[in-house]
Amino acid sequence: MRTASALLALAALAGCSGSGNSEAGATGQEQADAANMIACAIGGAASFKRDCTVEESEVDGTKVLVVRHPDGGFRRFDVVTDGRGLEVAAGAEQAVTRVADGKLDVAVGPDRYIFPATIRSHDGVE
Repeated sequence: MRTASALLALAALAGCSGSGNSEAGATGQEQADAANMIACAIGGAASFKRDCTVEESEVDGTKVLVVRHPDGGFRRFDVVTDGRGLEVAAGAEQAVTRVADGKLDVAVGPDRYIFPATIRSHDGVE
């Protein structure tokens, strides 16, 4: 059984599009772009849409995710290893996170995001 002290690891978003997951007529770039999409509800929207793009990088040894909204806005998150998964990289608003159905639900102000996640215990077992 998983406990509240389990560590949360975000599934790698970049490179998730394997050659076996191609859609008819989709180019390699379109497949890669689709693999970097997550569901989001921006500005207090009632329903989630898979139209936010995630870019992954590293800054000073910290993994950083930039989530780009369809309206041109964005949020930066630092990936943390203390069980929360993500924290807002800059700004006054704090991220509220919870794990549900094997996914990380992150809320910042009126915006919500669903990230793929893997739950790991302290001994590294998933």
